[in-house]
Amino acid sequence: MQRAPNLSARLARWGVVIVLVYALVALVMPLLVHSGLLSDPTLGVDNPVNAPPSPAHWCGTDRLGRDVCARTLAGSGVALQVVTLAVLIALLIGVPLGMISGYLGGPLDRLLVLLMDTLYTLPVLLLSVVMAFLLGRGIPNAAAALCVVYIPQYFRVVRNQSVQIKAELYIEAARSLGAGPLWILRRYLLRNVITSVPVLLTLNAADAVLVLGGLGFLGLGLPETVPEWGSDLQQALTALPTGIWWTALYPGLALFVLVLGLSFVGEGLERWLSEG
Repeated sequence: MQRAPNLSARLARWGVVIVLVYALVALVMPLLVHSGLLSDPTLGVDNPVNAPPSPAHWCGTDRLGRDVCARTLAGSGVALQVVTLAVLIALLIGVPLGMISGYLGGPLDRLLVLLMDTLYTLPVLLLSVVMAFLLGRGIPNAAAALCVVYIPQYFRVVRNQSVQIKAELYIEAARSLGAGPLWILRRYLLRNVITSVPVLLTLNAADAVLVLGGLGFLGLGLPETVPEWGSDLQQALTALPTGIWWTALYPGLALFVLVLGLSFVGEGLERWLSEG
C-alpha cells in the first residue's frame, strides 16, 4: 500500500530537480555569455555554419553559425519566462472569475459559462495560433496568446467547486450573520478552491511549453533572433535530410525534458493530494 505514495513523492522530487536545473541555467546563462564561456546565442558572425559538434562548439552550429549549445541553454530562460507569465495571468483571471461565477450564479454565471465553454472546446494549438496571429510576435504577446488558452480551465475547475461549496451549511450561516459576498469569497471559497490550483498550474505549464514550441515551429511565436526551441526546430527541419542532425536534437531534447519534469511535478502533486 505504500508504493503509490512513494512513487508520487519520487515523481515530484525528480520533477522539481529538473525544473530547478532549468531555472538555474536560465539564471546563469547571461553570466556565461558575458564571461565568454559561451557564445552569444543570437550571433554567429565568426563561427563556421552547420559545423558538427566539436570541442569548440559542443553541440555544433546552425545555418547562421550560431552556437547550438548556447541557443539551447538560452531557450530555457525564454521558455520559463513565457510559460510562467502565461499560467500566472491565466490563474489570476480564471480563479476569481470562477469563484464569482459559481457563487453569484444568475445571468452573469450563464454568460461566463457560455464564453468559457466556447473557448474550452477550441483546440489548444488552434486557439493559440489565432491569438498569436492577432497579437504578433514577442514575449508578452506569446504569453498573452497562451494565457487565453488556460483561463477556461481554471474557470471551470474553480466554478464547479464554488457551486458545491456555496451550498454548505457554514456558508448559509455566514450569510445569515450578515457576511457579504466579498468576505465569503475571500474567507471560505478561496481557501477551499486554491488546493486544486497547484496541480492544474504545473500541468498547464507542461502543456504551455509544448504549445509555445508549436507556435515557434509555425513561425508565430517569438522573433527569429530570440533563442526559442520551436523556431530552432523549424529551422533545423530543412537541414535534417542533409545529415545535419545536431540542430534539431538538442533543442528537441531540451523541450522534451522540461515537459517531462513539469509533468512529473503535476502527477506527483495530484497523487499526493488524492491520497490525502
